[in-house]
Amino acid sequence: MPLSTVRSVQSDGWNFADVWEWVADHFGEATAQLHAGQRTTWAEMDRRADGIAVTLLAAGAQHQDKVAHYLYNAPAYLESMFGLYKAALVPVNTNYRYGDEELVYLWTNADAVAVIFHASLTERVERVRDRVPDVRTWLHVADASGVPCPDWAIDYEDAATSATTRTVAPWGRSGDDLYILYTGGTTGMPKGVMWRQDDVIASLDVTSRHPLPAESSGAALAERLTRPGPLNLPAAPLMHGTGAFNAMWNLTIAGSVVTLASRTFDVVELLDTCQRDQVKSMSIVGDAFARPILRALDAEPDRWDISALRVIVSSGVMWSAENKAGLLRHNPRLIMIDSLGSSEAISMANATTTAGGTAPTARFRLGPNTRVLTEDGRDAAPGSGERGRVALRGRTPVGYYKDPEKSAATFTVVDGVRYSIPGDWAEVAEDGAVVLLGRGSQVINTGGEKVHPEEVEEVLKQHPAIADAAVVGVPDERFGEAIVALVEILPGQQVDAAEVISHVKTHLASYKAPKRVLEVASVGRAANGKLDYRSLKAQAEAQTGSTPAGG
Repeated sequence: MPLSTVRSVQSDGWNFADVWEWVADHFGEATAQLHAGQRTTWAEMDRRADGIAVTLLAAGAQHQDKVAHYLYNAPAYLESMFGLYKAALVPVNTNYRYGDEELVYLWTNADAVAVIFHASLTERVERVRDRVPDVRTWLHVADASGVPCPDWAIDYEDAATSATTRTVAPWGRSGDDLYILYTGGTTGMPKGVMWRQDDVIASLDVTSRHPLPAESSGAALAERLTRPGPLNLPAAPLMHGTGAFNAMWNLTIAGSVVTLASRTFDVVELLDTCQRDQVKSMSIVGDAFARPILRALDAEPDRWDISALRVIVSSGVMWSAENKAGLLRHNPRLIMIDSLGSSEAISMANATTTAGGTAPTARFRLGPNTRVLTEDGRDAAPGSGERGRVALRGRTPVGYYKDPEKSAATFTVVDGVRYSIPGDWAEVAEDGAVVLLGRGSQVINTGGEKVHPEEVEEVLKQHPAIADAAVVGVPDERFGEAIVALVEILPGQQVDAAEVISHVKTHLASYKAPKRVLEVASVGRAANGKLDYRSLKAQAEAQTGSTPAGG
């Protein structure tokens, strides 16, 4: 997409690189990142980011070229993102769980010219490299796997240490420079949400007591940032919006970010890190994180001191009132914020829980720019039982990268105002609170990962013993929803559930595979080929013994 099509009104605005460089100049010896005992100061991160910028520019990267991160949580993630922003290049996240086909699709769709990848992912990169010929530059980040840097890649450490001065590309920087966040969304294949950096910063800043002015300036930063900010732990991966937005914002307020070394969620490591590093704030993905944390604390109440932890922010999956109350037993000073938002709409609504009051599950207070719109474009009346979609105006994404149809469907004009309407359905209670009902589509949200049923169904139907299949999500106390496959078996055939699950995992990321496989006489397709997902979901819940949350 040519830059000229991104937005007709150009504005300098706020840019992450400019803000982070200001922080490095004023708090250079403060901690920027902590990872597995490795401390990086702001001055060090700034200079290493310069090295990444210089390396990519020398390799031929041009203004607003796309660079994919194919990384686990590590210091290289944020410092290379800093480097891309310095050079006015566009970071593109990549889910490290993706298989070959998904990687090829994403990097091709994103027009990526470079990929930064962890050494342990080298074998998969080798397999797909010839299928993404537009990716000209590969940066290899060493890790515990010990896989050496191949001759077709650049050693990341060499790149990071290659600059001696601050780097600014010939074309400069702007608040219009993009950040692209790929999300599974409701389409099956990932789609790239295009955010202007100025809009991201303003959206994340909306809850601040003293928001930044519209016009960027060092004076505004000096007035606001008088000392280094707090230590924040994004428990979610940085390759997800929840982790990335949280980390980027904490750096923007001169804070420091601590990342966990484990590549799967390890609650003991998380709690050990909170205690050791005196973590002040943390972002999680609902009960998928909160339940294990609470269970660990309840099982060993004297093992961890989490009194330094003041704020936990959750986004992406339901966070139950029961788990919030449980966490307050271990730290009465906690402020817990349940944020209703998505890749397409930041901070649509929030619910705050403290020792003084626990917010009910799935009830939110709308922000000043948020409405609940019925299908005919009216505001859902409080207490009426009318259902509508949550809509956010103001600072919203430009659209989906190279997808005008989906952009038009999600970013729509109502009453002459442009809104982002990602698809979260809700009712408005008599007291004005928004009661979240979930996505109107059939998307399954499992542990913060969005899975489109049709994508999994098509893979299931490739199995030689399966005639037809339907995929639904059933309530799961940890992950919000667990994927269940209902399969019709061909006459004379038999299937083994474990083998079917393995079959799906050979074609798709593991989190898209069903947890349970149920044999049914028929999935009940209508004449038009459609499935009755509501009936199928009820059938799956009955057979698995699942019940909806609160049911």
